[in-house]
Amino acid sequence: MFSFRGDAHKIYQKLRKLNKEHSIASVKQIKEIEEIQNFYLSIDSITLNKIYFSMIKEKNGSGMIPLLISAGPWLFLMFSQQLQEFLFKDGSLLWVIFVSTYISILTVSVILHFREKSWASVHIEIIQKILHERRA
Repeated sequence: MFSFRGDAHKIYQKLRKLNKEHSIASVKQIKEIEEIQNFYLSIDSITLNKIYFSMIKEKNGSGMIPLLISAGPWLFLMFSQQLQEFLFKDGSLLWVIFVSTYISILTVSVILHFREKSWASVHIEIIQKILHERRA
């Protein structure tokens, strides 16, 4: 069934359908998180703290994609006269290719941006939990 609730709800639905405890552990998303946790558990706290800061930097640095996306229309506005002459000369359909390409790049960039931010958040949360448990 199609739903606008997102991936978290899809994972919940998948887990709910499973009956046995060992089946839940075999779900791809759960195994992936477990691999990440096991890797970070094998690292000493000082190095893990440095990795944590690096992940924070990466999460905040992934804002470059929206910056580039929002800069595009300004560039188009600055060169609108030249762009119109080039795209619409002699009844050309070049503008269709241009618009399709721009929308495709925009869509892929937004998807990548949010995926990067979500994975950075996962790593940060795992590292924080490990460091917190080690301090306690």
